[in-house]
Amino acid sequence: MKILKIEWKHLAVAGETCDRCYDTGENLVQEIKRLNRTLNPKGIEVILIETKMDDSQTTQSNSILFNGVPIEEILNIEVSENYCDSCSTLLGTKTYCRTVTYDGNEYEDIPAKAIRHAAYKILGIEEIKTEEKSGCSCNCNNCC
Repeated sequence: MKILKIEWKHLAVAGETCDRCYDTGENLVQEIKRLNRTLNPKGIEVILIETKMDDSQTTQSNSILFNGVPIEEILNIEVSENYCDSCSTLLGTKTYCRTVTYDGNEYEDIPAKAIRHAAYKILGIEEIKTEEKSGCSCNCNNCC
């Protein structure tokens, strides 16, 4: 079976992470489940590697790598940063965290659709549409 390793790097302070990293993690877990449902029958397994980072690595926090390649090198994603109240609270100091601009929208978390598109692109296969409901297959009001 072919393996796609998706590494999620995020801040961890005493077992807690910031709100935007948490949201990225939720998106990632759901997408990995969806990808495995679709890709396992085709001989591809998607696995999650979680890398917890400390306060000295906040510039790398909330990032995703696909077989070691950052998502912004796979897709047309611009990475920037803005003030993060959640990280500032966790770390006790004013903190700026990663944001991404994808499909013309700025996100503080990495959206599910970007995770899915990057997975298919790194695998070099056409995205497999599972269901067409208002342009979204997870009943989430088109967030994907």
